[in-house]
Amino acid sequence: MDSTKVNFFFWALLVTFSSLNYVHCGGKIFSVETYGAVADGKTDTTQALLKSWEGACASKGGIVSVPKGTYSVGDITFEGPCNGATHFRLEGTLTASNSHSSGRDSWIAFHNIHGFTLYGNGTFHGQGESSWGRLGDGTDGLRKTSLKLRIRKGIIKNIHSVDSKMFHIHVHDSDNLLLKNIHITAPEYSRNTDGIHIGNSNNVRIVKASIATGDDCVSIGSGNTKISVSGVVCGPGHGISIGSLGKYENERDVNGIVVRDCTFRNTDNGVRIKTWAPSKSTATLSDVKFINIRVENTKNPILIDQYYCSKSHCKHKGESSIKIRDVKFIGVKGKSASEVGVNVQCSGSYPCEDIEFRGLDLTMAGSGAPTTASCSNAGELFLGPRQVPSKCS
Repeated sequence: MDSTKVNFFFWALLVTFSSLNYVHCGGKIFSVETYGAVADGKTDTTQALLKSWEGACASKGGIVSVPKGTYSVGDITFEGPCNGATHFRLEGTLTASNSHSSGRDSWIAFHNIHGFTLYGNGTFHGQGESSWGRLGDGTDGLRKTSLKLRIRKGIIKNIHSVDSKMFHIHVHDSDNLLLKNIHITAPEYSRNTDGIHIGNSNNVRIVKASIATGDDCVSIGSGNTKISVSGVVCGPGHGISIGSLGKYENERDVNGIVVRDCTFRNTDNGVRIKTWAPSKSTATLSDVKFINIRVENTKNPILIDQYYCSKSHCKHKGESSIKIRDVKFIGVKGKSASEVGVNVQCSGSYPCEDIEFRGLDLTMAGSGAPTTASCSNAGELFLGPRQVPSKCS
């Protein structure tokens, strides 16, 4: 056999292996196309994804690969534990079904995985338009989070989430998780479409995200410790919120929260703490810092609301039993869309303790006039010059 034929033989062999599962310098790759996935946006790719995951999960350092193209995917759970670190490379677009009847609370879930990376420049498209009008019609429980994560030691980076039916990303019972350069988009009228919701987790970091949605850009629920949010551009949306807290029984304390270097544009709120009154649980929120926050035409730049209710017709017949202490607002600056730039309404039963304001500079959008403040049950506030009117002290 001459050298030309030999070279051609090995080239053909290489092409054959490249279309199947092959060994990559970062681990063995399991392409969904190997298992029959078709990028036509119509053919169900659910089983192909599951088979790719099974292979990658069983292989040390295995990689699920979703190439460019549009793939239709039903409800799916990628289950661990795996045989080592596992990776999911998304370069295409995964689109959800419009079904509301599976009884699940999520479309795509990564569950019980230790050592995980989800990366690529791909998109999770929830096709949520069909669900947003269903809020309050008795089928709320059928609305699904697009991406639900229960991860120990993981990285989620560079992905896009569009038009989720409910939350875009729900992080729960996770530890040591980084979400970096995340892009989230849904229209302002898409109700309950929180960008990133975190619950019962430890050491979760959000670094650099662009979030435009119909609810909180980031929401931090009960049972969280050591949560860091930085470099988020939020708007439209309801701002970055801690809470709501006190809605359910047996909620756990929240502490060690840092939100810094974030920008809010045309949002309902900037940085917010919200608790229910009356509350179904007693918990403590402490050690919270909001640092270097920029607001642009934001209705409530700083808000502590211990009389929160998600419905306009609520009648408060009690006080919140959530205790709030050691909260710092440092360097919150910009233009408020409302006259009240600082609104602190604490529980009558458990007044807030050690609330501190430093370096605030909030003026009215349009007129440039200074904003005012409204406070109750706020205890002794730590104030700097020209920051918060004396009626809050």
